[in-house]
Amino acid sequence: MPTNDPIDVVLIGGGIMSATLGTLLRTLQPDWSIRIYERLGSVAEESSNPWNNAGTGHAALCELNYTPERPDGSIDITSAVKVNEQWQLSREFWASLADDAALPEGTGFISSTPHMTFVRGAENVDFLRRRFEALSAHPLFAGMEFSDDPKVIYQWAPLLMLGRDKDEPVAATRAETGTDVDYGALTRALIDQLQHRGAEVLLNTEVTGLKREEDGLWRIRAKHTVGYDRHEVRARFVFVGAGGWALKLLQKSGIPEARGFGVFPISGQFLRTDDPAVVSRHHAKVYGKAEVGSPPMSVPHLDTRVVDGKASLMFGPYAGFSPKFLKRGSLLDLFLSVKPHNIVPMLAVAKDNLGLLQYLISQLIATPKQKFAALQGFMPTADPQDWVKLTAGQRAQVIKKDPKKGGVLQFGTEVVTGADGTIAGLLGASPGASIAAAIMVDVLRRCFADRMPGWEGELRRLIPSFGTLLSDDPERAEQIRRTTAGALGLTA
Repeated sequence: MPTNDPIDVVLIGGGIMSATLGTLLRTLQPDWSIRIYERLGSVAEESSNPWNNAGTGHAALCELNYTPERPDGSIDITSAVKVNEQWQLSREFWASLADDAALPEGTGFISSTPHMTFVRGAENVDFLRRRFEALSAHPLFAGMEFSDDPKVIYQWAPLLMLGRDKDEPVAATRAETGTDVDYGALTRALIDQLQHRGAEVLLNTEVTGLKREEDGLWRIRAKHTVGYDRHEVRARFVFVGAGGWALKLLQKSGIPEARGFGVFPISGQFLRTDDPAVVSRHHAKVYGKAEVGSPPMSVPHLDTRVVDGKASLMFGPYAGFSPKFLKRGSLLDLFLSVKPHNIVPMLAVAKDNLGLLQYLISQLIATPKQKFAALQGFMPTADPQDWVKLTAGQRAQVIKKDPKKGGVLQFGTEVVTGADGTIAGLLGASPGASIAAAIMVDVLRRCFADRMPGWEGELRRLIPSFGTLLSDDPERAEQIRRTTAGALGLTA
């Protein structure tokens, strides 16, 4: 039988999502007991680890996949505005925590890093100009710059232009308000504060079972990954923030809301350099245009990364395939996730995404020389001797039912909640960590609707624009942007 009294909140997975939800709940309901389960020996070692992600504060400033071109040639900025609004909630939340000393000074998880988009070829230059015109007219993107002058682009990011053919048409946009985020440092700081405020963190402990009992509580079975100890506990609320493994645990829970979901795992690699002579000449996150058939998460980008106070450059990602749902997962993950209720959506996605499969195959068979040529497309003077290969984290793209197609591959995040609000889980990838505050507020709305009226005052203190759209009030948006920049030590 389960031991101990029921725990109010169990968070499965020691990443940024559990850290964010735990911090919100500890602030809103300080008398609740909280326990975090993490199967590895420390928190933030999977997707939240800084070397397992691009560390972009996704604000749609530079990512072309958020601004698709309509059939009539106009640019649809709907997704870009939505992502930027969600990103602002994260900034506000972190700034409030910094003001409250819940994020100790010196955490160093965020730094000002311009976000750029860089394209080559006359057609792409025309597209980027039209994208700039559409975005810069919106208050959340005011201040964005555009140039098709190689001299100006050289001033912004010299390594993009050194050694490049002078006759090649190029263009770039730049937003100085961009950031680089070390989600590992942020996650550790949040969980350290949670422990200081009474939360319990069990490391090297894997949740193996999740079952709802007749009284509405959840019975959780767990085992230590170091040794053979096992235990059971009961919980009033469970959040599954276990990355790719969230699907496995939601399936174990038996909730009907998880039926029909599948996961398509995509692995990736980056090239990295720590050479000061190279790193010092590039200070930006520069996104390009994805190849035809490639997933949005494979958009090439040359990024400044600041981890533990030291700057590096990363380029990638190079897509690959592994059936694991986590970087330290099992080779059986994908196969064991196939169930009668999700096999049709998974087969439909395989049929409708042959271009994606061809792209993955081309990436798998590409030679090191071919892969390095992709970096040289961004940085013509790149020297292979300066760069090393880095294996990134697994990205578990959501597969879900579709009444017309049978199943669709969703590039984004999906919150799955039980009907009674006692369990929630998160599936999907980018923009993920960047909009953690918005996603977790959504979890609160879905699972604690009866408590939200009593929590709204504190939520508005933590997130000043909670319940509103900054797009509707440009002056307030600018005021909040400057306030959060000051609290986080960013460029105003």
